[in-house]
Amino acid sequence: MSDATLHAHAMDPDSFAVQIADSIESFIVATTEVAKGDEPDSAVPFLLLEVSQLLLAGGRLGAHEDIVPDERYEPDAGPDMDVDELRMRFAVMLDPVDVFSEVFDPYEPRKAPVPFRISDNLADIVADLRHGLAHYRAGRTTEALWWWQFSYFSNWGPTASATLRALQSLVSHVRLDQPLAELDGLDTDEDLAEDALAEEAGRVMAAEILGPLGMRTVK
Repeated sequence: MSDATLHAHAMDPDSFAVQIADSIESFIVATTEVAKGDEPDSAVPFLLLEVSQLLLAGGRLGAHEDIVPDERYEPDAGPDMDVDELRMRFAVMLDPVDVFSEVFDPYEPRKAPVPFRISDNLADIVADLRHGLAHYRAGRTTEALWWWQFSYFSNWGPTASATLRALQSLVSHVRLDQPLAELDGLDTDEDLAEDALAEEAGRVMAAEILGPLGMRTVK
């Protein structure tokens, strides 16, 4: 699909490019608002919803035929926006349950889980998406779609999938009234043996994270 074809539908709200760009921009705006901490009582459920919706756009990109940019080399999209403030805001907000363990590639046999942070993941996803959005806003629609599709496979797709599982697990623990087990202080900069891997959250129980993280038990 050429740039000319894509731009011919650029103003059509039903076109693939516009729908993907709208979904991505919506995610960036929504997560940035959540990170401000104005409504902490709805943070985790809202992030669960937003990451789920983003992965729908990712699935559409993944199912689409390979998007090939017209230029051999990627045009300069300008400096990437700093996401450190976003990362830190989420780290503070999610501190009790920020670190979790994940099997990076389920098709690699006997692969040990590795630690990740929800805050790092969200910031990295936003950074990837913003890079493509810079191309899109500059009128380089094919380049933007190529970048979003490529980085969906290589980075933000797996990262968002892992983040979704962590958020869904947190909500499930609360809704099913299953307290989180004691956790052993795993951190992302530690090199621990496989039997020591577990999410880091101190001795947080589900009842202690209901209010601050926006989760409620179902009566």
